[in-house]
Amino acid sequence: MSKSNSIGTKLMVNNKKVGGLNSINGIQINADSIDVSDFDNTSGYRDKIPGWKEVGDLTASGFLDGDDEGQDECYALLASGDVVPCQIVFPTKIGKTWSFNAGVVGFTTGAEIGDAITFEVTFAVSGTPTLAASAVSA
Repeated sequence: MSKSNSIGTKLMVNNKKVGGLNSINGIQINADSIDVSDFDNTSGYRDKIPGWKEVGDLTASGFLDGDDEGQDECYALLASGDVVPCQIVFPTKIGKTWSFNAGVVGFTTGAEIGDAITFEVTFAVSGTPTLAASAVSA
C-alpha cells in the first residue's frame, strides 16, 4: 500500500453509504494520564501510566441530498438513539478501514445565499474502534 489523497473515502453507517460528504474528521483516541509518583521517586519528575481510553465524537459534513439513504439513516438514528456498526473506508491505495460502533448525537443543516445546502452529523463512538486492513472495497 502507499499514500493517497482522500478521494474515494467512504463513511458507512449501518451498512449504508452516507453520500454527499466532503469532510470526515476521523477517529481520535486519547488515554487518561494516571500519576503513580511515590515517595521513593527522587527524580523530581512525576511517574505516569496510561489509564482509560476515550474516543472523541466523530463529525462528518457535506451537501444535503434529499434522496440519500445514508443521510436519512443518520437522521433516523438520532431519533432512535440506536448504536450501530459504522466504518470509515479509506481508498484502496491506503488499504485500511476504521470499524466502530456509534450513535448519532447531532444532525445540523445549513443554508446560505449563493451556496449549496449543507449538513453535519455528529457520532458518539462507543467502545473500541479498530483500524485494520480493508477486506473489500465498499
